[in-house]
Amino acid sequence: MPEVDYKELKKGGFMRQVQKDHFSLRLRIVGGQIQAGQLQKVYEIAREYGQGDIHMTSRQSIEIPFIKLKDIDAVKKELTEAGLQPGACGPRVRTITACQGGAICPSGLIDTAVLAREFDQKYYARELPHKFKLGITGCRNNCLKAEENDLGVKGGVKPEWGMDKCNFCGLCEAVCPEKSIRLDQENRKLELNTRTCNDCGRCVKVCPVEAWVGQSGFIVYFGGLFGNRIAIGKQLFPIVFSTEVLHQVIETTLHFFQQYAKPSERFRNTLDRVGWELLEKELKEVVK
Repeated sequence: MPEVDYKELKKGGFMRQVQKDHFSLRLRIVGGQIQAGQLQKVYEIAREYGQGDIHMTSRQSIEIPFIKLKDIDAVKKELTEAGLQPGACGPRVRTITACQGGAICPSGLIDTAVLAREFDQKYYARELPHKFKLGITGCRNNCLKAEENDLGVKGGVKPEWGMDKCNFCGLCEAVCPEKSIRLDQENRKLELNTRTCNDCGRCVKVCPVEAWVGQSGFIVYFGGLFGNRIAIGKQLFPIVFSTEVLHQVIETTLHFFQQYAKPSERFRNTLDRVGWELLEKELKEVVK
């Protein structure tokens, strides 16, 4: 009997269990989205090849435990027929996570589903010194906790106020979480403190006369870590509005990690060791 390459199986989404010759199969799920027919296939595989159990992971993926070693090829075949794939494990870019975003959620400021598919196509399973997590959240409500990821993206809006349309109702001042808006109704004046504004876009959302407008963009965080060590990701530059620039930022970051990381070193630990200023210097060439 040929020797089992457990490392290769894990790379392909089949992770060893404590039970001999049994594996938990992790699926490739993009942004938490799966078709109903594919979900039906997951159910069928869990019933036929597992023990009827399905695990929803902390990163929006699905795992089917108790897949037998002898059934792995058959399971792969059924997954392919349903348009499903095993997920990536090990030292590479992992499953892309995303909230429902502006296409569905009233609070959303960016289309997270479209962005998640772009991230999946460009970066998923790319080989790196250690695992690397990308997460996308649609607004400041931060359902996907952008700061927990190695690189997290949060939707934002840079607001602009138009005096001619404003009826000075005071709603924008009332909803601003940072108290960055000061309204003088008597003299019909408004001040926006751009230094304290967090680009949440609530003033734009709440305005009944469209006096507030704004361009949606991406707030990017680096170096989040929520494993054996806990660390909050940092925002290194202001909101960016171009998806082209966003992808250049990600490519620069992944190349930096590949270049400077030691084997089995998480991205945050690399940054702390070599210095954040080194990454900031490289990013300045991209975000101008």
